[in-house]
Amino acid sequence: MKHRHLLLASAIAAATLSLVACKKEPTPGTASATATAPAGETADQFVARINAEYKAAYPEMTSAQWLSSTYINSDSERVAAKANERSLTQLNSWIEQAAKFEGQPMSDDSRRALQLLKLMSSMPAPRDPAKLAQLTQIATRMEGSYGAGKYCTDANDPSSCRQLGDLEQVLSSSRDYDQQLDAWQGWHGTTRNMRGDYQQFVGLVNEGARGLGFADAGQMWRSGYDMPPEQIGPETDRLWEQVKPMYEQLHCYARGKLDATYGKDKAEVGNGLIAAHLTGNMWQQDWSNLWDQLQPYPGAGSLDITAALEKQYQGNLSGALAKAGSNANVEGLYKAQREAELRTARQMTERAQDFYVSLGMPALPKSYWENTQFIKPQDRDVVCHASAWDMNMDGDVRTKMCIKPNEENFTTIYHELGHIYYDLAYNPLPPLFQGGANDGFHEAIGDTIVLAMTPKYLNSIGLVDKPEESREAVINNQMRMALSGVAFLPFGLMIDRWRWGVFDGSITPDNYNKAWWDLKARYQGVAPPTTRGEEFFDPGAKYHVPGNTPYTRYFLARILQFQFYKGLCDASGYKGPLHECSFYGNKEAGQKFWSMLSKGASQPWQATLKELTGGDKLDAGPMIEYFTPVNAWLKEQNQGQVCGWQASAAAPAAPAAPAQR
Repeated sequence: MKHRHLLLASAIAAATLSLVACKKEPTPGTASATATAPAGETADQFVARINAEYKAAYPEMTSAQWLSSTYINSDSERVAAKANERSLTQLNSWIEQAAKFEGQPMSDDSRRALQLLKLMSSMPAPRDPAKLAQLTQIATRMEGSYGAGKYCTDANDPSSCRQLGDLEQVLSSSRDYDQQLDAWQGWHGTTRNMRGDYQQFVGLVNEGARGLGFADAGQMWRSGYDMPPEQIGPETDRLWEQVKPMYEQLHCYARGKLDATYGKDKAEVGNGLIAAHLTGNMWQQDWSNLWDQLQPYPGAGSLDITAALEKQYQGNLSGALAKAGSNANVEGLYKAQREAELRTARQMTERAQDFYVSLGMPALPKSYWENTQFIKPQDRDVVCHASAWDMNMDGDVRTKMCIKPNEENFTTIYHELGHIYYDLAYNPLPPLFQGGANDGFHEAIGDTIVLAMTPKYLNSIGLVDKPEESREAVINNQMRMALSGVAFLPFGLMIDRWRWGVFDGSITPDNYNKAWWDLKARYQGVAPPTTRGEEFFDPGAKYHVPGNTPYTRYFLARILQFQFYKGLCDASGYKGPLHECSFYGNKEAGQKFWSMLSKGASQPWQATLKELTGGDKLDAGPMIEYFTPVNAWLKEQNQGQVCGWQASAAAPAAPAAPAQR
């Protein structure tokens, strides 16, 4: 995920444009931010000036954010908060100065740049310096709280404490109902104290949004898609209706298998809702970890990527232990283990880089390999949530992960490098245009590459054996993809449905948790296994809520990746079933992809989409085409079953945003 979307402390990620605001001065205060513009400055000169100021100040802000994510402590929190305070103050000043150019002659590029400037931050700040400082402090505190969250079974025994990664491992690998319940409840309990901060946060960003002429922060988020904000809710509903029947078939099949494993009385809650802790994922957004229960044809076309990566790690570990010697002490053995972990993580990343390079894209710069966080440090708290970083708009790119040798992490690396290559492609553009065509574009780039990681491709790079060519093998491979791609779709919608309601006041603070679970029931067909009253703040258990990262982008990305994929398959000259296409090594497809990436945010996304796909509208048709085999198979398996579910309560509808003031 793009760090510009995840800089929650500054939230200077463009809510819909992948842009980052910056500060100008390296010292606190607002003096520079309130300085007057040069006399006689034209709109075009103003845009040129803020582009230069933005790029000059940007590295200081990203460095502060990097430290706050990779060295979580009170010092880095303070540095990040003050950097964010200066950034938001400068952004407010730029927006205030830009207002005087409304209606004046300017180039089309300047007009678009000023539009993007107004939408630059997903965390619009109040003008009052004291409130702005309070906002940045709250945002930084929430991120730190999430990153350092631990569930301890014994408050007096540090060894009983587990962080998110450990708890996720229980959900992914254990099939003990009570162990999974304990891990799920444990993590969701770590966010109880976040509710008060979040409520204050909402009030402050709404004040900031109103100062920019929006009804609330949610309307501001929905205003960055080159269309009226009131159209975004209906547009995403239209796309959801296209894919909902496919999700319902997958839900029906998975529920039946979970019933068989745990018993219907435990696997289901209410009328057809799946118990949330049994999907193999903390947020029910990806069901891939249920493969042992949901695999259609055990062993057919086996693609045990995790086993292959684990074997690679064991080989590296053996080499490191041999180098340490048979008489190595505990410290030496520990160093050998860490060396093997790092080597494996770098090898996985090199393999992902190879795909992009095969398309004609450049190799990653040397600084990437020197500065990236590949594995989790042992001496400090970090945010392990995978993210991609452009540190200076001039080639200093890096990723932040805690890589483990498994399939999920392997594909995540391909995803993150999609962000990095987008950065590198549009770095020559003026800073205000250095972002995705819309926020969904940024998330879809790497996922498009993941679709091209077909069994034949994985075999060609020596990761898996020659794939079996049979109907059973096809269904198995499609199921693996559906458990991540299709299962994600309703989750991609419901988070922002919740936040839009929070921002516009239709979801009140005394109803936060109920509204959250109502929406999860409505869209995902899942429910908490135990009562979750308002003493909990379960929305905070998902990074993007305390991180203030707009989430509709991820739903749109799921749709766009299949549109991009089909466009690139067509460009490569591929003929055949869509799900079998891989354009690995195809320079024609790579050139077309790079051309799209290099446009950044310099033009409306509809034009950029048309250049790659031939159409300027979002369409789930390619996704449905891709999953045709497994969707037909699911319908066969579900014959005679009562599919669907009854939500326990009516969830809030998507808001129809009022017109901008």
